[in-house]
Amino acid sequence: MRIRKRHSLLLGLVAGLALAGPWSEGRVTESPRQEPPWRWPESRVLEIARRVRAGRDLTPRQWPAGARVAVGLSFDFDNETPALRDGQTSPALMAQGEYGARAGLPRILRLLDEYQIPATFFIPAMSAKLYPQSVREILARGRHEIGLHGWIHERNSLLSEQEERELMRRSLDALEQITGRRPVGIRTPSWDLSPATMKLIREFGLLYDSSLMADDRPYEIVLEGAPTGVVELPVEWILDDYPYFGMDRQSAIRPHTTPEEVFSIWRAEFDQAYEEGTLFILTLHPHIIGHRSRIVMLERLIRHMRQRPGVWFATHEEIARYVREMSKHSTR
Repeated sequence: MRIRKRHSLLLGLVAGLALAGPWSEGRVTESPRQEPPWRWPESRVLEIARRVRAGRDLTPRQWPAGARVAVGLSFDFDNETPALRDGQTSPALMAQGEYGARAGLPRILRLLDEYQIPATFFIPAMSAKLYPQSVREILARGRHEIGLHGWIHERNSLLSEQEERELMRRSLDALEQITGRRPVGIRTPSWDLSPATMKLIREFGLLYDSSLMADDRPYEIVLEGAPTGVVELPVEWILDDYPYFGMDRQSAIRPHTTPEEVFSIWRAEFDQAYEEGTLFILTLHPHIIGHRSRIVMLERLIRHMRQRPGVWFATHEEIARYVREMSKHSTR
């Protein structure tokens, strides 16, 4: 009987991994190429690795009003779009996404209101179309930013350059129509970039990106050896709620991390950012962080940060504009 149970569990796990395909933990891996990488010419390996790199460190000598650290709280308002992108039609998955708008977002907005903290909301265009009233409620506060987050949370690395350009254009147009202002920053869906993504970010004149992980500090993005002028506000899985709390019963087995454990990790990350005088960026999702025990933990973290003198809470746009302006007067 035990052998049968183990066999069934193994088959279920294998089937789940097969359903997951090349995409797990919200990230996309490149499709297999005809030639395995160990047979590539060295020039090809170097070209791929060096295509998009971290350039100048843009950490200012001082943050506004003498602050020691900049804190950027960001919320990816995805809702149903990741499931829809994958062609899912299950009402159960739609309900999980709806939770973000129906329950998670109101809790987040109340928390931000209580502490008068600005935040950046990265919103897929289709999510904004599904929940225009939610977008209006975000903007009604007068201190939050709306950023670009794709059309339907698409996987950029699976798109042609033409498709990616068209979806980026449509997304910018849709958000501008709904909000009255064209976004100036982007977080690529799933933090996934194609070889063309950075070129398109420049083409559409965006101020900043928040999808890469080459540093903990803000930096200028270099494309094919040339500075782009685009500010990178780096992200990291350690500072994302999804790896700790996300659950997909079909594709993986993920025991939930307790809010207490996550609080300890994020507190340590903030404390070190404070000591270094740099940047603390959190990537959160209303349908994940918006659950009751987790929003309590987030409030606890906010209180911890506010106890320190010299903490600048700002939108991603405010941070990006400040570091870019200060870099003009820096010799770094």
